[in-house]
Amino acid sequence: MKFLFTTLLLAVSFFTNGQNLYIKTYGNEKNKALIFIHGGPSGNATLFEGTTAQNLANQGFYVIAYDRRGEGRSTDPNAKFTYEEAFRDLNSIYKTYHLKKAVLLSHSFGGLVATLYTNKYPKNVSALVLAGALFSQQETYDHILDTLKKKYSSDAEQLKKINTVENLNKNTAEYRKGCFELAGENGFFKMPKPTEDSKKFYNNYESGVFFKTNIRNKNAPLLFYQNEKQNNIDTRPVLKQIKASGVPIFGIYGKDDGIFSSAQINSMKAITGEKHFAFLDNCSHYLFVDQQKKFLSYLKYWLK
Repeated sequence: MKFLFTTLLLAVSFFTNGQNLYIKTYGNEKNKALIFIHGGPSGNATLFEGTTAQNLANQGFYVIAYDRRGEGRSTDPNAKFTYEEAFRDLNSIYKTYHLKKAVLLSHSFGGLVATLYTNKYPKNVSALVLAGALFSQQETYDHILDTLKKKYSSDAEQLKKINTVENLNKNTAEYRKGCFELAGENGFFKMPKPTEDSKKFYNNYESGVFFKTNIRNKNAPLLFYQNEKQNNIDTRPVLKQIKASGVPIFGIYGKDDGIFSSAQINSMKAITGEKHFAFLDNCSHYLFVDQQKKFLSYLKYWLK
């Protein structure tokens, strides 16, 4: 309770000092800094905080979790939801915490934010970790729809639903939403055989304080597509440039994450290199919960 009270006070202090971002830190500030970049748009870091942040800090990291401007607990009615806006806020975090370098641990859409930031500010990043992170958006959408068309090849009603999404403008929030809603309805984000540990993590999260603050701005994707020209991208060429610049790249993905094809996974592994890549059994999109012990073990091995 004392820890929770202290961290809540810390978060509130940023708001009262004019800081528009919700930010919380875990661990010793003298340890290697690691910034968690959540998914979205319309995401937050509550699941990571409620299940993993402190456990990762216990491995010897100074963990910084935050919600991007206008998303989650970082309420801002004037947020633009562009990558440049996200970069400015990341730089403000570096300045606030006096960071020269930090590991960027990125999940889902956060992988695009982290990759583009690292490419622009490579000197700020000690390592880029892509954890179930997006990197080739259209291939992901195509894979979701193609997988479902095969699954429902004899179901006219479902095929009509899939085709309706497939025929939408591919550079719109509606198309993105349609693809991911279909993926969610068909269990693409769920691990096939929940373990006792994963069930405990999810149950504790859903009954805890972080789930109660699982705030999502439904307008965030609409504004992102309205304001950001890079709204359907493939960052693999950028990742190759980052690697060539000397910033280490690590990839960790779940074998049961239904939004990635085997071809996508192989292409990512080719970029990171085999020693910098992990493919976890019985693990889907939220791999830091599904297989937390293995997830933490890889991070410690790679980064410490």
